[in-house]
Amino acid sequence: MDLELRHLKTLRAIADAGSLTKAATALGLAQPALSAQLKRIEHTLGGRLFERGRHGVRATALGDLVLDRARIVLPAVSELQREAVQFARADGRGPGLAGGLRIGATHGPLLGGLVDRLAGAHPRAVAATHTAWSERAIAASVVEGRLDFALIGACGASPPPECDRLVWREVAVDQVHVMLAEGHPFAGHREVPLACLADEEWSAVPGDGCFGDCFYAACARSGFTPARLYETDIASCVHLVQVGRAVGLCRSSFPATAGMVKRPLAGAPLSWRHLLGWRAGGRTAQAAPAVLTQARAAHAEALRHSGDFRKRDFHNAGQGAD
Repeated sequence: MDLELRHLKTLRAIADAGSLTKAATALGLAQPALSAQLKRIEHTLGGRLFERGRHGVRATALGDLVLDRARIVLPAVSELQREAVQFARADGRGPGLAGGLRIGATHGPLLGGLVDRLAGAHPRAVAATHTAWSERAIAASVVEGRLDFALIGACGASPPPECDRLVWREVAVDQVHVMLAEGHPFAGHREVPLACLADEEWSAVPGDGCFGDCFYAACARSGFTPARLYETDIASCVHLVQVGRAVGLCRSSFPATAGMVKRPLAGAPLSWRHLLGWRAGGRTAQAAPAVLTQARAAHAEALRHSGDFRKRDFHNAGQGAD
């Protein structure tokens, strides 16, 4: 007898249920039939997979080995089936976009722009979106197959999360700007030296990369330590700036907003790389060039509408080859 996927599902059901009786009920089988099937599977694999006792069954060392492999194989086959069905429904046309993609992103205007552009070019492209403050959580979801793409950022030249398990491409690079209330003394300046803001309180959106450390290091180089940094959602950051409670940190592509202005920090002490990540191979990799193109276009459009467009503010990675 050859081992089949249904056999792995049977073993997983037994392990999850903890007894042959409960597993048989879950599988819709009579217990003698399940016991006979288990014996045939054990004969095929060369040893006992479960120890039977008064309190149910417990996996043997061989059983643990087989179950560990089943936990990898079964989700992979399910993913293959899902992708194949989506591809067949699309009649094999296009770079894997018609079946719908799951895109995860951190805070920022790029996700909305990307979804809009994908929907315009490929009406059935986006199946679902997910946002989180954690770049690592978004990347991990792509590794685990719960998302197809990660649209995140990284500070300066720091590597993205899961860089050994995901393919990453640069969408664009922004300078980090300072947000000031319209009535702030430096609101009329073309750029603002960081040292001139030494007495301010600050606001920024949280993340689990090195941006906070890089910001404090830049302040130290300018001769001061920030009095306070409010890490909160973007709407609260903007509000704190508008009412003059704090000055804020944002990317140069952040949209123009009533009640405040954005200004470059003199000498560009901080930068932010927008990145798109995905798993190598399969339908997602086929769709990646189209998604990357639209992400770069979304960034360029966001920059045009940011209110502070300067050619030196950013480097568009879309001008080079991958």
